[in-house]
Amino acid sequence: MTEDIAPERRAYFERAQYEASASALRSRTRHRQQVGLILGSGLGALAERVGEADIIPYGEIPYWPTSTVEGHAGRLIVGGLEGHVVAVMQGRVHYYEGCSMAQITLPVRVMRLLGVETLIVTNAAGGVNPEFRAGDLMLIVDHLNLMGMAGNSPLRGPNDEAFGPRFPDMSQAYDPGLRQLAVETAGAEGIQLRQGVYAGLAGPSFETSADIRFLRLIGVDAVGMSTVPEVTVARHASMRVLGLSGISNALSPHAASETTHEEVLEAGRVLVPKLIAIVRGVLRRMRPAGSK
Repeated sequence: MTEDIAPERRAYFERAQYEASASALRSRTRHRQQVGLILGSGLGALAERVGEADIIPYGEIPYWPTSTVEGHAGRLIVGGLEGHVVAVMQGRVHYYEGCSMAQITLPVRVMRLLGVETLIVTNAAGGVNPEFRAGDLMLIVDHLNLMGMAGNSPLRGPNDEAFGPRFPDMSQAYDPGLRQLAVETAGAEGIQLRQGVYAGLAGPSFETSADIRFLRLIGVDAVGMSTVPEVTVARHASMRVLGLSGISNALSPHAASETTHEEVLEAGRVLVPKLIAIVRGVLRRMRPAGSK
């Protein structure tokens, strides 16, 4: 791999590029991260709860992807939250923005090099399940990797055994223990927490009526344009994963109105308090790294 290839065009990164990103972050923060969080469209307000935060713009981290989408601030927030040291991505990059799968998922591998063992991913998603309504919060119990099935896998290319095996198991993509903590938190906070299967599509166009009928037929409850590549790479590196989808709009094959990104952002404002409560509750219930 040559250095003159633009980061967003790299089919894969070598260990040296991941180490360069990790080294840059170590020099910018005194904190040593234990938990990583990736915040989706309109959900970045959780980052404001981080204490003693070091704020690092994505553009100042070598090889780190920078989002071009409204609702993604493009900053890494490192500090304390509920007894843990967290690295919070205030916004993410999507495949449809023109980046390779390797660059989209680079932050996950860099977090792993920095010591992160648990990853919490959130997203804004369309509700495919006819019982879901805008403003609902869904615990992801499994996903359909429709991007990966079509050949766009973030694990394509040479495998680095230091991260994980060539053929990683994905049968428990979302950690059962973390899911239980989320359910307990929702009960304690009086929050209705849906549970279901998330489907990852490439985007950026929203779904056709035929798409929605197909997704319902194959058992999908919510659909979006992110998360699955990041979770795939996290599980490849043996990270525990918790996934939460904020239902931004209810999808129907018979809908009379168009879906818009503004609608997604507006729903995020309703979802943020619920999301913050669930994530903070899970962190409180998690045992801090190094404790017995």
